Formats: sequence, structure tokens, C-alpha cells
Amino acid sequence: MKHRTEKDTLGEVQVPADKWWGAQTQRSLDNFKIGKEKMPLEVVEAFTILKEACAVANKRLGNLESEKSKMIERVCQELREDGKYEHFPLVVWQTGSGTQSNMNMNEVVAYRANEYFKEQNSEIRIHPNDDVNRSQSSNDTFPTSMHITALKEVQDRLIPSLQRLKKVIDQKQKDFDHIIKIGRTHLQDATPLTLGQELSGWSYMLERSEQMIKESSEHLKYLAIGGTAVGTGINAHSKFGDYTAEEISRITGITFYSSPNKFHALTSHDEITYAHGALKALAADLMKIANDVRWLASGPRSGIGEITIPANEPGSSIMPGKVNPTQSEALTMAVSQVFGNDATIGFAASQGNFELNVFKPVIIYNFLQSVRLLSDAMDSFNNKCMTGIEANEGVISEHVKNSLMLVTALNPHIGYEKAAEIAKKAYREDRTLKEAALQLGYLTEEEFEQYVNPEKMIKPNE
Repeated sequence: MKHRTEKDTLGEVQVPADKWWGAQTQRSLDNFKIGKEKMPLEVVEAFTILKEACAVANKRLGNLESEKSKMIERVCQELREDGKYEHFPLVVWQTGSGTQSNMNMNEVVAYRANEYFKEQNSEIRIHPNDDVNRSQSSNDTFPTSMHITALKEVQDRLIPSLQRLKKVIDQKQKDFDHIIKIGRTHLQDATPLTLGQELSGWSYMLERSEQMIKESSEHLKYLAIGGTAVGTGINAHSKFGDYTAEEISRITGITFYSSPNKFHALTSHDEITYAHGALKALAADLMKIANDVRWLASGPRSGIGEITIPANEPGSSIMPGKVNPTQSEALTMAVSQVFGNDATIGFAASQGNFELNVFKPVIIYNFLQSVRLLSDAMDSFNNKCMTGIEANEGVISEHVKNSLMLVTALNPHIGYEKAAEIAKKAYREDRTLKEAALQLGYLTEEEFEQYVNPEKMIKPNE
């Protein structure tokens, strides 16, 4: 492999000749051979947005020549459009401020910009620190990129997946609204409801989760840019943060703001922690939905068996004809990872010391993993399971007929204690509720038929 010599303040470094990065990126590659988790490409893309915005802001303020600004803008746009992200090789487990990823971007943009200037026979040269990183510090650029990518991924990836799943559940709710089934609390028989009513609970979970995710994500719109090293804004114009936020808003189509308190923005990640808490709430609801599906589909003959799920693949390597709730299993495993990510983010966010939190890369890595896992898992569960769920009306009807909890309808007429006596006698002697009630003489057959009607038990009294 051919190499070229790059240098930084520590000296010379050999860099692969076909790569656009410089000495500081290479040092990070050499010094942090830890794990296989790379800095997410979504963070890299957010950095291209930020560096473009910073160049424009510096130009507006008279702090960067127009030719340099335009070339930085061009390179950042090229990186996003062409997806040339092979020049960003760094791992998550690096400096906790994300300095090396910031410098990776600075070096790549400067290298590519200088190639273009050479092609134009221009004597202008871009310096990674003095030009691409002008008015900035890693301490404010990395958290800014964290917020940009976190909000974009929530809006562009997570919310659409959630809405697609909710749409299918809403349709199933309508399809199943006429089917009366037995309810269950504590995993034991309870009073009736419709299958549609049961699914309406799932739908409302997703509706509320969407509202909470959107509300919590609003706090991600406030950016650290302009705080530079410790929040004072040293080496940056007083309007730099506001101008950069305006340019980021123009590029992304999302309104961002410069944080009113940069000392907070550099050392605290409570906004991301809060937003991930809403993701955890969604994850908890998805766990419940996925578990309900596999309970209701259990069997098909020795379980509950009130719904059927698609047979996507053979369920067993030894038992022929077995259909397993694999989509529920995949979804709940993804959810388990999200719960773990929340613990990691919470702990990492608690580690702000003085003017800087130095757990930034692991925070954004886990946040983005949660967004992707939830989004992909919801789509998979929706496409491969939810859309194909059918009601097993015969089994549902039998469960309703055999349930002892229909006796609850007798409480207003004969009282709780007599109703309980009927239920216990029916269970003990393997009789129907009607038989037990008539033998005890608490009701006539006509009264029993009038009072114990599942269709009247699925809504409040008139």
C-alpha cells in the first residue's frame, strides 16, 4: 500500500495515499484499536451539514474568504450527495469529546477542497483547523452534530415506522371490532371485551408514544455551537452560533436554535437523555404488544389460540409444521437492547465534569442504535406479522362461553357473594354458570339469560 506523509503539531504521520484524512485521524486509528463499532454515518452526515453551515456563517461575519467558504460548502455537499463516507473510519471508543471525529471531518474537507484548488491552479489552500474549524471547538461541534442527527433520525426514520404500524393496527381494530372475546387480567380470565377494543389499546399506546417522542425531541433543536471550548465562545463572533443555527435550519428544513446557555450545552446531555426516555416508553409498549401477540397466538391447540399469525418460516428443526412467533421474538430482543441503551445513556450523561461531558460518542451511538432498532423492528413486525394476523373466531367463542367471569354481570342483581358462590360451584363441579345458578336457586333461567349477555358487558351501563 502506498502512503503519503502528513503532519500535525506532534510530527509526521504516514497516511494511506488513497485516503482523504490527515495526521490526527491516522493517530486515532493507530491509538484506539477497540471494538468494531464505527462512528455512525449519520453523525458523519450531520458533521457535513454543520461544517457547511459554519463556513457560511463565517463568511457572513467576514471571518472567512468567500472562495474558501464556497469550496468548503461544495465539499460538504459532495460528501452528502455521493456518500463518500469511506474516509471516516474512526471507532466510537475514542476521545470522549469526539475531538478526533471532528478533526477527521476537518481533515477530509480540507484535503478534498485543496485537491479542487490544485485542479483550478489556484494558490488558495484550506487548513483543517484555521478554516474548516474556524470559530469552533470539538467541544461544541460534536454535541451540535449529536442533536442534528438525533432529531433527523427520529423525524425521518422512527416516526414514519411508528405511523405505519399504527395504521395497520387501526385497520385490524376495525376488522375485529365485532368479535367479542374474554378479557384477561393477571393472566387469568376476566370480563369480556371485543378484539377490536383490545387492539385499540395498542393503537393508543403508539399514538401517545408518538406525541411524547415529538415533544421530547423539541429540546434537541437547541445547539451547542458558538460555545467553543468551555462555553464562553472564545475565538468566535457573538453572532456565530445564531448564524450557524440559521444555516443548519436552511440545509435540513428543521428549525434549530443556538442554545441560550452554552455552559449547559457542552457539559449536559439531558435533552438526549430525555428524548431517549420517550424511546424507552415506546419500547415498553412494543414489548407489551409483541407479548400479547405471542400469547394470543399460542397453541395452536394447547394454548390460547385466539389469533393466528403468518407462517413465515419453519418453526422448528425437529418438529414439523410448527409456527413460532418469530417476529415477536425479534421485536422484543430489539426492545431489550433499547432498555440497555437507555441505561448506558443515562449513566454517560451523568458524567459531565466541570465544563465538559466526555462520554459523547457512546451517548449518540446508543441513541442512534435505538432509533434504528425500533424503526427496523417495527417495520419487520408490521410487514411480516401484524398485517397477517387473523382472528380465530371459533376458539374465541368457546372461551367466552366457558368463562366463569361472565358471572360478574350478576353482581348488581344478586350481589357479589352470591355471584362468587355460583362461580365457585360451577368450577368445582365442572358445570356451566347457568346450571350452578339454577341449582342454587338464585335466578330463573329467564333472568340468567337476560343478565348474562356478553354483548351488554363490553361497555358501561346505559
